[in-house]
Amino acid sequence: MVAPLSELIATNAHNIRLVATDMDGTLTQNGKFTVDLLQAFANLATAGIEVLIVTGRSAGWVSGLTNYLPIAGAIAENGGLFYHSGCATPLALTAIPDVTSHRRKLAQCFQQLQTEFPQIRESSDNCFRITDWTFDVFGLNLVQLQKLAELCQNMGWGFTYSNVQCHIKPIEQNKAAGLLQVLHKHYPKLTVEQVVTVGDSPNDESLFDTSKFPVSVGVSNVLHYAKQLAYQPIYITNAPEVQGFCELAQSLSKAS
Repeated sequence: MVAPLSELIATNAHNIRLVATDMDGTLTQNGKFTVDLLQAFANLATAGIEVLIVTGRSAGWVSGLTNYLPIAGAIAENGGLFYHSGCATPLALTAIPDVTSHRRKLAQCFQQLQTEFPQIRESSDNCFRITDWTFDVFGLNLVQLQKLAELCQNMGWGFTYSNVQCHIKPIEQNKAAGLLQVLHKHYPKLTVEQVVTVGDSPNDESLFDTSKFPVSVGVSNVLHYAKQLAYQPIYITNAPEVQGFCELAQSLSKAS
């Protein structure tokens, strides 16, 4: 049973020192950043709470985000790489000895998927990716998504999807695994109880795993995927998308 955000505020909000959050559908409104989001980042910083973005977006996109947004860093490609703010070189979170060979194998997997789903199209940011391969989720229903996951698994790949993209990826690669590596290396003094994870869709599912992250929040649009998620967020906001994140940020800022 998902609890209202007010229960987090009443019990544990004062303890939170880091917000690890998804981006699309969580920090955006109709796909865009807002003035309210930037103010929320500023309020969290004033309260001594850092923000890490944990997104499925490409390495190319995410490297730019860390230069322009007031955040501590960002994890790209659902746990593939970490860009620390102010550092030009990313930290590889998934071991890929030969990137060229890896990309070729991903492309072959995608071509196999197209034989059964000829309508799928490579995402516009796929050319900026290193660890995974993406195609647009638009027009695919749940049965088709489940079939795509099965086909990927049969070919030795993992699969996940968000409200914008489908991802072919290394089986072990996910947001939780990547975030845990970053916490171990860059935040060794933080406990997982001091971290709140935030998301809205199936590729955020690992962030809702209480065995790894006991404090998690879903912005209210996560309810669209409630039946598809093996792990549910502990708390949920009243508002969807970025307004839900701002609701969380305001509450954390006041509690600190």
